[in-house]
Amino acid sequence: MSIELLQALPRSPGVWAQAWTRLKNDRVGMVSLGVTLFFIVLVLLAQMGLVAKDWQKEVGTPFAPPHIVGKIADGSQTAVIDAIAGPNVDISDVDPLAPRYKEWQERATKFKATITQKSDTLPLGGDQLGRDVLSKVIKGAQVSITVGLTAALFATLIGTVLGAIGGYFGGRAGDFLEWVYNVFTAIPYILLVFALAAVLKSGPLAGTLGSGAWTVVIILSLVGWTGIYRLVRSEYMKHRSREYVRAAEAIGASHASRMFTHILPNISHVVLVQLSLHVVGFIKAEVILSFLGLGVPIDMVSWGTMLSEAQTELVQGKWWQLVAATAFMAAFVTAFALLTDALRDALDPKLR
Repeated sequence: MSIELLQALPRSPGVWAQAWTRLKNDRVGMVSLGVTLFFIVLVLLAQMGLVAKDWQKEVGTPFAPPHIVGKIADGSQTAVIDAIAGPNVDISDVDPLAPRYKEWQERATKFKATITQKSDTLPLGGDQLGRDVLSKVIKGAQVSITVGLTAALFATLIGTVLGAIGGYFGGRAGDFLEWVYNVFTAIPYILLVFALAAVLKSGPLAGTLGSGAWTVVIILSLVGWTGIYRLVRSEYMKHRSREYVRAAEAIGASHASRMFTHILPNISHVVLVQLSLHVVGFIKAEVILSFLGLGVPIDMVSWGTMLSEAQTELVQGKWWQLVAATAFMAAFVTAFALLTDALRDALDPKLR
C-alpha cells in the first residue's frame, strides 16, 4: 500500500479529542465549565488590578446594607459629632475650654462632610469599616482560589509522579517511596500542618517565600500528596502489565512514554477526582489556617478571613458579608466538583 493511500485513510481521534467531544455533549459539564472559567477570569482580572483593586477603601458608611435592603436610618453618628462640637455660644468667662470650641466645630464639620460623602448602601453591603463587600469577595476569590487550586495542582503533580514511579518500576524505588509515604502518613495531619507552618513562618525559611499565601500553598502541597500517591501507585501496578503497555514496549516506546503517554490517560479520571477533592479541601483548609492566624497575612483578604470577620458581625445582625463569601465559595466549589465529575466520565475508558 502506497504512502498516499495510507495518508488518505481516516484517522481515529485521539484520547483527548474523544474526551472533549463527550464533554461537549454533557450540559451540566459545560455549564460547570462556564462557571469555573468565569471565576478563573475574575481571579486573573483581580490579579492584574483591573477589578477590586480598591477593596481596602472605605467607600460606604460602616455596615452599609445591600441595595436590596435599602438605607437604614441611624442618626447616632451625626448626634455624636454634634455633641463633640460643643455649644455655639460665647461662654469664655466661665469655661476655660471655650476657645477650643470653634476649632472642634470646624473639625467636626469637616468630618461630618466626609461621612455624608460615603454611600449609605453598597451592592452587597459594607463591613464594619465601610469597605465594599463585593470588592472584598472578589479579592478574596483571588486569594482563596489561587491558594486552593495551586496547592491542589502541586499536590496532584507530586502524588502522580511519585505514584507513577513507585507503581511502574517497583523494586527499590517503590520501597523507598513507600517508606517516605509511611513517614508522612504516620504523623497526624494537623500536627504536620502546624509543624510546617512553624518552620516556614518563624523558622530559618521565614521571609524567603514571599507572601503568606505561598506559604499556605507549600504547606498544603507537602501534606496533601499522599492520598493521590497511593491511588496512582495502585493503578500503575495494575496497568503496567496490560496488553496495550506490552504493545507499546514492543514497538520501542520508552519508559517515560509508557508511563505518561499510554498509562496516564487511562487513569486520568482517578487523578481528576482527587484534584477536585483537593481543591475543595484546600480551600476549606485555607479558611481554617487563616482563622488560626497561620494562613494569609492580615493585610490580605480571603474567603476565610471574611468568614472569620462575619462571625462577630452576625451577632450584630449584619449578615451580608457572611452570605456573600458563602455564596461565592459554594458556587465555585460546586461548579468545579461537577466539572471534574464530567471530565472523569469523559476520560474513563470503561465508559467509552
